[in-house]
Amino acid sequence: MRELDVVGVRVEMPSNSPMVLLREVGGARYLPIWIGAGEASAIANAQEGVVPPRPLTHDLIVDILSGLGHTLSEVHITELSGGTFYAVLVIDGVEISSRSSDAIAIALRAGCEIYCAEDVLDEAGVLMPDEDAPEEGEESLDSDTEVAKFREFLDQVNPDDFVTGGPDH
Repeated sequence: MRELDVVGVRVEMPSNSPMVLLREVGGARYLPIWIGAGEASAIANAQEGVVPPRPLTHDLIVDILSGLGHTLSEVHITELSGGTFYAVLVIDGVEISSRSSDAIAIALRAGCEIYCAEDVLDEAGVLMPDEDAPEEGEESLDSDTEVAKFREFLDQVNPDDFVTGGPDH
């Protein structure tokens, strides 16, 4: 398993398809996952720290876990089959099946790590050498720089470049 950071969410034009882009920590691979509009909004809101006046579904899940004394320790993107990404929530050591987009939205709210199976990264990861990547011991790039790089990447990419098949595929 390789740890991933969430770079951001963007709507790819002209198809108007939302996607989330994850980046391999300490590596040069990016993992694009095409997702639904609701999940894109949930992920973007979590990244921006938007707190709704009443808990939405992903917030509610985190609140339920906390209220019952359970801990979401990590999220794993485990498989890519037929263009569909599969994920699990690791709660108190128990793996619960989840859509990858929901798992990412919940992980951001719970503040836990996201990991991806090496074979999934090998199959669907996009190699993007990062000339500006920090050397060991240096500070990482700020989020504005990452977002700018993400936008530049999306301007040059086409959904056909990836394994597709609909939301969460």
